[in-house]
Amino acid sequence: MLDYRLIAGCGLAAAAAFLARSEYERKALSLEEVSVETDKITRDWTFVFLSDLHENTFGRDNERLLAAIDAVKPDAVLSGGDLIVTKKGRAKTAVSEALLARLAARYPVYCGNGNHENRMVWNRKEYGGNYERYIGRLKEMGIICLSDQSAVLKKEVRISAVNLDPCFYKKANSGKLSSMEPEYVEKKLGPAAGKDCFQILLAHSPLFFDAYRKWGADLIDGIRPFARGNHTDSRVGRRDDAPVPVFLPVCAGTHEREGRYMAVSRGLGTHSINIRLNNRPQLLAIRLKRKIM
Repeated sequence: MLDYRLIAGCGLAAAAAFLARSEYERKALSLEEVSVETDKITRDWTFVFLSDLHENTFGRDNERLLAAIDAVKPDAVLSGGDLIVTKKGRAKTAVSEALLARLAARYPVYCGNGNHENRMVWNRKEYGGNYERYIGRLKEMGIICLSDQSAVLKKEVRISAVNLDPCFYKKANSGKLSSMEPEYVEKKLGPAAGKDCFQILLAHSPLFFDAYRKWGADLIDGIRPFARGNHTDSRVGRRDDAPVPVFLPVCAGTHEREGRYMAVSRGLGTHSINIRLNNRPQLLAIRLKRKIM
């Protein structure tokens, strides 16, 4: 006869082990590097890319995360969005703002938007002026907030951030995920940088690599995880774009097509269903290397 008490006990033990492992992984920060060679720069550049923090913390006041960033010694910090959490008309921003304030005191910081930031714009009735107040506080810190905008560093690296429309966050298994043409990106940002300037694009979904590279991006930082699902919701193992709950070939890692690169982050946090398994939070160090001809 089956011992149902034994089966139940084993089930509870397995569930407890699963949750304990997930809780460990949520705080087990990993630092990984991406290196790209290019003849468009006159010196080497180093960036740190963070995305999808979702108000998570690594040590008191995010000291472990700050120490990891300091160890890289970046020329600038790039954010792909979703550092905050927005849900049902409420915006949680205190943790991310405290982190960004400390980073802005040390490095130039460039922030793009993810779906959580843009949700405050899409749903004005729910969020009122929360978006403008949030962005205003970041600008007061000296942070460069890029909303379908670009900034140029030393005339040789251009950082652009595109705000993806809601249709590009539709769930892939719903059959409603929109396709994207390169003209979409150009309509948002104008032409890409020329042959003498390295073009970085911050985009919050890796599902449209072809459109990004055909527009002219040399490196896409995407999330979902660097260009990021990231999200960190309840993905087990590989992560796809947050709104996409299926395993896709561009859910993490570095990808190359015809000399263009996309670095996809696993993100730093979780929200809603706070579980990670075989999917540690990730900070990306991006090193642009001057190609010696």
